[in-house]
Amino acid sequence: MSAWKERGLRRLAETAADLVVEVVPRPEADAVAFVPGDVGRTLWRGHSTAEALARELAGRWGLEFVPALARARSVPRQRGLSRPDRRRNVREAFRAAGPVRARIVLVDDVYTTGATVSAAAAALRAAGAPTVHVATFARALRR
Repeated sequence: MSAWKERGLRRLAETAADLVVEVVPRPEADAVAFVPGDVGRTLWRGHSTAEALARELAGRWGLEFVPALARARSVPRQRGLSRPDRRRNVREAFRAAGPVRARIVLVDDVYTTGATVSAAAAALRAAGAPTVHVATFARALRR
């Protein structure tokens, strides 16, 4: 995962999408969106893993790709934060790019506590999305 996210191995998005499609049935949705990363960290990495995965999944599932979300504000890194701190950290961190009338599949690369996708899904629902499904490539387990 870190080779893809931190070292820029962009072509791994195709392999990740193949693996997701193998185990996740096509959701009842109209479009695929992604959780936008922090602008500074995305520029430093040179790419967005969530966006790349979302584009690949949209193609494989035959759904429209929509950049439906933007960052409303920058947030400190989530790594090392407790579940409650993660939720506070990303509260109102996202905004919809406009009205959303489609049923959305929201894609992120890693699901740890659900705080990020919950905040992003809340922004989509507030903009009118009737349903928001979440798909991720990896699930981080905390011990």
